[in-house]
Amino acid sequence: MQQWIKEIARGKRGSNDLTYEQAKQAAKEIGEGKATDAQVAAFFIAQRLKTEMPDELLAFVDVFSALTNKIDLEEDVKKRTIDFASPYAGRNSFFATIPVSVLLAERGIPAFLHCSEALPPKFGVTIADVLNELLIHTDKNAQQIKHDLTYTNIGFAQVEQFSPPLSVVKHIRHEIGVRTLINTAEKLLNLSGATSIMMGAFHRTAINKIAPIFESLSFDQVYIVQGVEGSEDVPVHRNSFVYKIINGEMESFIVNPKEYHLYVEEEKFNKNIPVQTQADMILSILNGEKDEKLEYAYNQVVFNAGLRYYLFGYNETIEEGINYAKKQLESKVGYKKLQEWKSNHY
Repeated sequence: MQQWIKEIARGKRGSNDLTYEQAKQAAKEIGEGKATDAQVAAFFIAQRLKTEMPDELLAFVDVFSALTNKIDLEEDVKKRTIDFASPYAGRNSFFATIPVSVLLAERGIPAFLHCSEALPPKFGVTIADVLNELLIHTDKNAQQIKHDLTYTNIGFAQVEQFSPPLSVVKHIRHEIGVRTLINTAEKLLNLSGATSIMMGAFHRTAINKIAPIFESLSFDQVYIVQGVEGSEDVPVHRNSFVYKIINGEMESFIVNPKEYHLYVEEEKFNKNIPVQTQADMILSILNGEKDEKLEYAYNQVVFNAGLRYYLFGYNETIEEGINYAKKQLESKVGYKKLQEWKSNHY
């Protein structure tokens, strides 16, 4: 382990990027628990200062994925499943991805959500926190999640239960308190074997680092959006870039909420919503309520649902997808789907 630390920790001018094979060896030492806590912390901090390169990131994704238990979905379900890779560090704004995923599930599109306990640098609210408030069981095993995705079209996994390497490094990440390359790698372990993924990243620099690795991963459709707090949820108070990645190459376009009459002033964007309030808002929106206090969140839900319907080929235009989502909310079918998911006991 020391040899890899020496390579990346030589200072501003002397640090060297690791090759894929070198990074893979380091990842195995870390993921299998052979490296000491001090070595892991030193490696993570040195990588943070140097900034990770695509080959280094890919090596950690490959190694950690190989050490992670997977959900054995049938092939036809895998092909339809979309992996929504939210930041494991959590967030404080509205989780539009939760009600949006419920709407997708109601339409017959399997949506897979996942996270761990809140992590640095944000230590924010997690998807699991909100789902627990909604009384959705979040500690299901692989067979139970398979059942949810197959028959209810929506599933959630606490990834640490499936990925021993993440448990190995968890306490170290908490102690150093900064972002590491694991913050990206953990979102790409693909527990469900989905062929489609959507994730968020705020800065183009980060997106440029991520894009090349998808050429070596098993996703057929890859979308990265310039979402809220680095999530896959685009806001409705500003424009956002949407990137499609094919064979390591990116194509992009801009989505503008004003074009769809969904723009809301930034002053109404709530950056700190408690867990219980999040759950209440989700229930109200899925139950067809249209309150002025819900305007931003409602618009964000239909905008993101419409965008996803368009990107993954279920509607020919974003506008058609938005209209479909509005009808779903008006008819309260999303609320019924949430209750169905909630009632799944084993």
